[in-house]
Amino acid sequence: MATRATTQDKSNQLRWDLESVFPGGSSSKEYAEFRKQLHTDMAAARQSVNTLSPTLDEKSRSDWSAFILEFQRLGLQFGLASSFARCLISQDVADQPACKIFSEMQSLGAEWMNLHNAIEAFAAGQSDADWEGFASQSELEPIKFFLLELRRIASEKMSPELEALVLDLAVDGYHAWGHLYDKISGDIKADYAEPAKEAQTLSVGQLSNRFMSPDREIRRTAFEKYEQVWDQQAGIAAATLNNQAGFRLKLYGRRGWQTALHEPLQMGRMQQQTLDAMWNAVKGALPQMSRYIDAKKKILGIDKFCWYDQFAPVGELDVSFNFADAGEFIVRHLGSFSAELADFAKGALAKRWVEAEDRPGKADGGFCIGMNSIGQSRIFMTYTDDFGSMTTLAHELGHAYHQFVLKDTPYLSTNYPMGLAESASIFNELLVTDAALKEVADDKQKLMLLDQILQQPFVLFCNIYARFLFDSSFYEERADGVVGRERLDELMLESQKEAFGDILDPKSGHHPLFWASKLHFFITEMPFYNFPYTIGYLFAGGIYDRAVKEGSAFAPKYRQLLEDTGRMTL
Repeated sequence: MATRATTQDKSNQLRWDLESVFPGGSSSKEYAEFRKQLHTDMAAARQSVNTLSPTLDEKSRSDWSAFILEFQRLGLQFGLASSFARCLISQDVADQPACKIFSEMQSLGAEWMNLHNAIEAFAAGQSDADWEGFASQSELEPIKFFLLELRRIASEKMSPELEALVLDLAVDGYHAWGHLYDKISGDIKADYAEPAKEAQTLSVGQLSNRFMSPDREIRRTAFEKYEQVWDQQAGIAAATLNNQAGFRLKLYGRRGWQTALHEPLQMGRMQQQTLDAMWNAVKGALPQMSRYIDAKKKILGIDKFCWYDQFAPVGELDVSFNFADAGEFIVRHLGSFSAELADFAKGALAKRWVEAEDRPGKADGGFCIGMNSIGQSRIFMTYTDDFGSMTTLAHELGHAYHQFVLKDTPYLSTNYPMGLAESASIFNELLVTDAALKEVADDKQKLMLLDQILQQPFVLFCNIYARFLFDSSFYEERADGVVGRERLDELMLESQKEAFGDILDPKSGHHPLFWASKLHFFITEMPFYNFPYTIGYLFAGGIYDRAVKEGSAFAPKYRQLLEDTGRMTL
């Protein structure tokens, strides 16, 4: 594999550039002025909507069209303000002014959604024919899909007054529990010492990175410490999860929604039958996953497979990928498919859109967040100089490219469903990993890359399925009352046993506290944020197969597909 060994990147190359967006971070005067103007514009919109007629005539048609376009503009501006706040609290969980701003953004988001509810109420009061005609006006045609979907969803909700009340109460209730979890997770520190090394104080994100070590003793001790620190927080995590779920279930009941899956399916623009068919196919693949792990155990020289062995590397790569090397590697292989995709990735890295430094005080996990109004994105991760981190970088750059493709699309037509949100990112992973496999000649390097390729379906078919099973069983029991911490452990253990079959060691191979340590269970904006990953992987696999067969000629079609993700159903 033709890569060069270089010195460690300087810290400023590993830190993202937020100064070019709003200089001064959480103390930025420009950011404060931007938010102040946004509050003013939101208030003006709130007043104007109360003057609009609930019926459609020539004048109200014009007035409502203008209001909807202003609503769209406000959404674009709010998106930038909110994304910047998320970046601030992620890069430094101890930044108290940023935490205050993030709470402010939650309130502002509720205001924007109340404007959304006003449009829903107006839409619900029109006939099918009138609304179709209204949405087909030339100025609204680019967001017609959004408007038609909005009216359909409006018919499944409570009265506008009650929905507005829910949004207001959720800021300091429902969403606040999610913020509490983020704070707890970010504050956790672990004193950890690897064999023959001095103790270090690590965040949970840094600790979980040790699960990818080739040394099983490091993986095991890191996992034990990880379980220990999360066990200390399990009581608060259990209260958080129960209160979030209780809020959802009460709201769903008042809306007449029969299952906890109603909202995630609605957000995913898909049917229950589609989801069931996917999981049935996934369950049928368990024997192949078992054979993969049996082979991996032989290579690792272990008899029993444990949770912390999932990301254990096999084979070897004769070079450590620092951040600069990883960027060059990714850009080179993306270029084999699409020059635009490669140029975009190269530009994002050069402009320092990525926060990658491995340091305490950062939030756990990784994400890519759009800043549509300025045509940019920011990527958050913790980079650790290995192939796994490189594929994560490729993954997040896929998200960023997806957002780049949509930069000129009207904002209300950029809201793509959860499953498709993972398609561009996984496509990038497949492209980079497959290209690397074809490039290497050394057997140990091929082995490592093959393991990376097989690791994806293993995680998405077993690990993700366990999360889905846990969510399903938890919500079923939560409907009858609070689910205690010990029972949450039991539900997670049962889910992992079903999803992994006999792959994990029955005595010590599971991770019963996974429900507490996994951020995705606590994201209020996206319930059941598990199955979209599997949908995205399978869909991306189909897209990638077309790309392999058609080569670079498929790149324009791929770009068009991404452009359409915010205005079509699955």
